Amino acid sequence: MKVATNLMRVIPTLRYDEYATKARSVLRDDVFRELFVVDERNRLKGYLDISDVLRVVDTKSNVTIGGFVREAATVAPETSLHEVGLAILDARTNSAAIVDEDGALLGGVLFSELFPVLISRHAITGRVGDVMSQDPVTCTPEDPVLKIYSLIVTSGFVAFPVVQKKEVIGLLSRRDLLRAGGIRSTVKNQADTTVERVMTTPVISVTPDDPIATASRLMVEHDISLLPVIDERRHLVGVIDRHDVLSSFTR
Repeated sequence: MKVATNLMRVIPTLRYDEYATKARSVLRDDVFRELFVVDERNRLKGYLDISDVLRVVDTKSNVTIGGFVREAATVAPETSLHEVGLAILDARTNSAAIVDEDGALLGGVLFSELFPVLISRHAITGRVGDVMSQDPVTCTPEDPVLKIYSLIVTSGFVAFPVVQKKEVIGLLSRRDLLRAGGIRSTVKNQADTTVERVMTTPVISVTPDDPIATASRLMVEHDISLLPVIDERRHLVGVIDRHDVLSSFTR
């Protein structure tokens, strides 16, 4: 039986007294949505979420990450992958920290890498409509990035469907904002950059009647964490993410 250490990765760490701008740089340039925060003895203090880093827009800011640290999902090296999934689900994180008996950080398990393993082990039943989140927050292609930036910071949502005339035409994620050139100066100066310039297209979506298994397969094939749920008119009726899929069978 595979355990946490079989999927363990070295995830970048930061000291709790380091600057938030350093975290921005790491999260923007790498695949990680979360970074682990440790003390001077490498003991886990928590994690830093990409949404928290987005709050700091000044490239010369001396704000440290200490005030943004959240409680991490933690597991022991020999924890089963099923239990790792439960820890991630309970904490609503995208990773789990592997720590030894003294609390020292050994590495981490990424939800994006655990997810394909878990769904391959289970016969996933049910419809998307049974587990999707209804009434999702959306944006329009004409919305200024500053407005959506504020929503991401305050809400913590992973991504926002972009809707035009009730039809989903794109998706705007936290990573889109970090990867877009000049976003920091755009937010800081409240410039007129619009969602349309940085959103991801085309949209991969599902319907409420699609099997949850179909949604999970699309997430794995396209390496995405959230799918808009649309009706026969391509109107948005909800969203489904990896946590929704996980909750449908791990309990």
